[in-house]
Amino acid sequence: MTWEPVAVASPLRTPTAQKTHLKSVCLQYQLCLLLNCHFFGLLKNEMGLIIFFLCASVPKTAAGQCKWAEVLKDLEQIKTSKDIDVSLYTANTDEDKECQEPVMRCFFLETNVILQECLIKNCSKTQDVLNIWKNGNISFEKNKLNSTTSAKCKECEEYEEKNFTEFIQSFVKVIQKECKH
Repeated sequence: MTWEPVAVASPLRTPTAQKTHLKSVCLQYQLCLLLNCHFFGLLKNEMGLIIFFLCASVPKTAAGQCKWAEVLKDLEQIKTSKDIDVSLYTANTDEDKECQEPVMRCFFLETNVILQECLIKNCSKTQDVLNIWKNGNISFEKNKLNSTTSAKCKECEEYEEKNFTEFIQSFVKVIQKECKH
């Protein structure tokens, strides 16, 4: 009895797989050529340049909106709430620019106190408070790794406690200040 080697076809080396891969590469190359040709051709005339610069500026205007705009809307909703009666650590609105992030963190941390109060008292504005708290947490979680705090910045508990109305007014000022930058 003689043993003869059996040829086993590799799934990656089948003629069909090779053809599909080649077709994909050829299609990508042709698409690249087509885009380059039209893109650079478009930039050769005045109208093409105008369209290019208009399109390039669109994302900037959309991104130019303050990331805290939704928080401002929710703060406007809760500022007149009669259900909420708490004293909160209220950061100064005129802190140095390098302390701006810890100040914002303090306001969002204190929002958790408001949320707990609303849950206990079943406030009419609980959802708005929850939205503020979630928006703050999401934003600060994204920036956690890049966060550095100056030694001269105060901890949240070092600020004076103020009533809910004063807290909201200061919170709005800080966010508006942040949106201007």
